[in-house]
Amino acid sequence: MTINLLPEFIRENYEVHEWKHACAILKGDFPEEWDDICSVLHDFRLYKSHILAPGGGKSKISQSIDSAFQERGWKEKNFSTKIIVDENEIESPTHKVDCVKNKIAVEIEWSNKDPFFDRDLNNFRLLFELRAISVGIIITKSDLLRKTMEELGIWRKYGRSTTWMGKLLPRIEGGGGGGCPILVFGITEALFVED
Repeated sequence: MTINLLPEFIRENYEVHEWKHACAILKGDFPEEWDDICSVLHDFRLYKSHILAPGGGKSKISQSIDSAFQERGWKEKNFSTKIIVDENEIESPTHKVDCVKNKIAVEIEWSNKDPFFDRDLNNFRLLFELRAISVGIIITKSDLLRKTMEELGIWRKYGRSTTWMGKLLPRIEGGGGGGCPILVFGITEALFVED
């Protein structure tokens, strides 16, 4: 595993997993995007006020990560894909990706229902096979955050049926991302800030 290429702060404050040498590909072939990812993760903090904010729409946590990537030139992107066999054209729509830059795709899954992981991984698989992306990245909650959620009295809001690392790993290990190199980061209680 090439996780050791990541800065120590990230390895100590996030739960990190990789498949198919994602870190080596990022650091070697996409150094600018690698630096962006490391900077965004280094600067991110999990504010209590953001966790406690009412639901509906994109969470303040997802918004803060999105905006940090956008400030570095990453864009939300909907890929237009289709399959052509002889003269027959078949639309093959993909779901839009939260943040994309130079063939690197990032999805932020803070508190969606866990089937969103299937959608993300299928998207990564298809886009990688079509040579539209080289690495897929998912940022989500580490299971280690459960204690913090319980202490804040909001465990029921986030519950087990939402996006947690424990729901993601079996999907990736079961081949959900196909041949796409994947890097995942779980936000842990080490990043929690009482504000």
